[in-house]
Amino acid sequence: MANRWLAYYQTVLLAGVLLLFLQHLVSAVLGVESPTVLTDYIAAGFIGGAGLASLLNMVHCADVPKFLRSLPPRCVQTVIADPPYFQVLPETWDNQWASFQEYLEWSMVWLQECMRVLRRNGLCFIFGQVGRREWGFLDFCSQATHLYQFHDLIVWDRAVGYQRRDSVDPAYELILVLRNSDRVKFFKHRVRTPYDQATILKYAKDKRYKSKAARLAHLRRGKYATNIIRVPSLRGSSWEKVGHTCQKPLDLVRKLILLTTDRAEVVLDPFAGSGTTAVAAMELGRRWISIERKPKYCRMIERRLASVAAPKE
Repeated sequence: MANRWLAYYQTVLLAGVLLLFLQHLVSAVLGVESPTVLTDYIAAGFIGGAGLASLLNMVHCADVPKFLRSLPPRCVQTVIADPPYFQVLPETWDNQWASFQEYLEWSMVWLQECMRVLRRNGLCFIFGQVGRREWGFLDFCSQATHLYQFHDLIVWDRAVGYQRRDSVDPAYELILVLRNSDRVKFFKHRVRTPYDQATILKYAKDKRYKSKAARLAHLRRGKYATNIIRVPSLRGSSWEKVGHTCQKPLDLVRKLILLTTDRAEVVLDPFAGSGTTAVAAMELGRRWISIERKPKYCRMIERRLASVAAPKE
């Protein structure tokens, strides 16, 4: 009997050691520090499960909080959310709440679900504006950063403002960035702003750098992105415009995806609108999940995606 119990405990101990080794191996390969990364992947369907696969690379015409609850935990690498403002635009989807408190409560519900499905080393980007009509975003940011870890507040420099009679023309929007842990997956070197030749020659003369060749190589790759990202907003005549009031530029969304994901990782867009995030993800070889409540926008996205070519392997 003693030998049987000894063999049992040895088996349990060996299984525990193997599981711990596998967790560290997966963690090293994926660049994740969390000791629960393996269980996260099992729950998400990346290892031994097909639940998530059936939802990928599709536009889901559904209620956002309800659909998000159907997703497994820790299954997406990046969330890019462009939610309604609350009574700013003459659209039914922006005027569906009786009060701002009701809107804020709804916002915390979908945000909670987004953070639940976000991997521990992932980032959640949330678009918003601050102005006379968009003051609610400040309250949203305050409440969200009390619940989840603040990562950054990115300024999207739209280059062109929209007119206001009683103030300077607003020419920016904000992107609140939240995270689930102290360490995140981030690739700053992928998003750079090119220097012009005159600037390269000027900076190359800096004598503080020992290797002139290395300095030149860095300058030619361009300046690292800051938390002020300049991408011109879409004008009415832009070839990108497909008929949505709040369409974001492809170049802006591409930058967010490149900063935070590798190929084949999953990008979630809970408010798909015009489908820009799905288009950018497809072009960059990422998998994606888009949710859109209004059928007419779902059809718009499907038509737009039909002309997008996925990258060659």
